[in-house]
Amino acid sequence: MSNESPKITCYLKTYCGWSEGVRAMMRKYDLQFEEKDIIANPAFRWEMEQKTGQPLSPCVEVNGTMLADVSGDEVEAWMVKNGVVEAVDAEADAPTGSSCSPEQHEKQALAEAEAKGASGKIVFLD
Repeated sequence: MSNESPKITCYLKTYCGWSEGVRAMMRKYDLQFEEKDIIANPAFRWEMEQKTGQPLSPCVEVNGTMLADVSGDEVEAWMVKNGVVEAVDAEADAPTGSSCSPEQHEKQALAEAEAKGASGKIVFLD
């Protein structure tokens, strides 16, 4: 394992279970990373899509290697396998492999609407 801190860029959504799982993994290993919120800044979504060739997030770039459409668990497994971090037994402070809750979906939809300049409440029908 290298003693140098890895260069990590995470393309994440403001409110998203998968994105929070990636953040939790970064906190678990106390890793510094640049977060690019693809909802708050559509240019970051475009950048992510150009780098990965696909629209799904989260995407995490570690020392020049892009991990596209990954969970926190997948990021951790890749980092351990490739010697970026040494595995630790500590639990992450948030789920690292789960989708958004209904509440996160609603917050995400509101954030996307605000980013586009819309207002009002969004209701999800089952």
